[in-house]
Amino acid sequence: AFRLCIMRKLPSVLVRTLTPGTTGSPVLPDMSEVRNKLRDIVGASTNWSDHVQAMQERKALDTLLAKRQEDLPPRRMKDSYLEVILPLGSQPEIREKYLNVYNNVRFGRILEDLDSLGVLICYTHTKQEKQPKSPLSIVTALVDKINLCKKIIYPDCDIKFTGNVSWVGKTSMEVTMHMLQLQGGEYSPVLDATFVMVARDPENKRPAFVNPLIPESPEEEEIFKQGELNKLRRIDFNTASLLKMAPTAEERNIVHDIFLNTLDTRQEGEGTVSFRSRKLQPNSVWMEDAKLKALQICHPQERNIFNRVFGGFLMRKAFELGWATACSYGGSRPFIVSVDDIMFQKPVEIGSLLLLSAQVCYTEKNYIQIRVHSEVYDANTREHHTTNIFHFTFVSENEVPRVVPKTYGESMLYLDGKRHFTAVMKEI
Repeated sequence: AFRLCIMRKLPSVLVRTLTPGTTGSPVLPDMSEVRNKLRDIVGASTNWSDHVQAMQERKALDTLLAKRQEDLPPRRMKDSYLEVILPLGSQPEIREKYLNVYNNVRFGRILEDLDSLGVLICYTHTKQEKQPKSPLSIVTALVDKINLCKKIIYPDCDIKFTGNVSWVGKTSMEVTMHMLQLQGGEYSPVLDATFVMVARDPENKRPAFVNPLIPESPEEEEIFKQGELNKLRRIDFNTASLLKMAPTAEERNIVHDIFLNTLDTRQEGEGTVSFRSRKLQPNSVWMEDAKLKALQICHPQERNIFNRVFGGFLMRKAFELGWATACSYGGSRPFIVSVDDIMFQKPVEIGSLLLLSAQVCYTEKNYIQIRVHSEVYDANTREHHTTNIFHFTFVSENEVPRVVPKTYGESMLYLDGKRHFTAVMKEI
């Protein structure tokens, strides 16, 4: 609650303290300008056939990297503050790209825009005045959290994104972003997002130092302190992962209760119940029957400025599969509530076969927790490599069936989903 309170205050604080003094109303850049600016900063080729040469030319920028963080000038939060407009109301010709079948805005497109903006904010923080091209390769490492305060994003009202670097480590940066929509003559909050970006060398092979961040006011001190707390929370959550530690006593009891409630006693005498005979309680679905899969061929069109598959594209595809899974499971339209803990473990190369698997892993009343596993398949080696794990929390219009694990592995997915759902509920 404290974290969201800080984030809710941030847009007004930023308007007062982070925006440079100007006269009149400046024309805000739009999302196409954001992507063009990123290409200019990196020196990326707009032609796929030239991408190898473009990346070779970036090698020469390696000499511009700082040997240590202390050699870089510190920056303020206002130095990286950006406002970007998505003119859905004033430029109707761009709406079609953002429309869904319900005549609302596609949230998957918003994920793409947030990813691009987050990268540009970090390049703004690390900008070297005398160098038109940056020697840094800044990529998304983690989507820590995206919390929505509105179910509907309207397709005929302008959207404004704001954001800035809110915390900095040695080679990583936390970016806090907000999305607001124009209604009744003023912009009202729609979502808050926290991304973690990492800086690497020009070839994207090893870490690189970034400019330190200096808070200038009590509000900025609190924001910076929250960035430190976010880092510690992520470490604690990872340390307690079910892949590393056994479930807690309470979680073991949950799994055992589920097991006992699904034992089939109809054909066995008392005291002779078979562990193998299982049955569902009313209004329940086996977890193995609550999944959807998809395959994506990664074409050059979906590449980012480093000629890997654009992280925003991966998020959009994972979200849309997760939404479809929640829709088919709940039998009614689901609304996204939160996105959390998306870790980018491995880049996806152009030409890869991308396999996505969405699983309903936890349910409670109208809520559906979806886990999407993303992996690439190498046709030459016949090997699979995990690239991302996505976690989405949806709320359905109607109460949904209870999802029930049958195996131990499914039980761990169930408990992991419950952990993510509980964390989301605490924040919203």
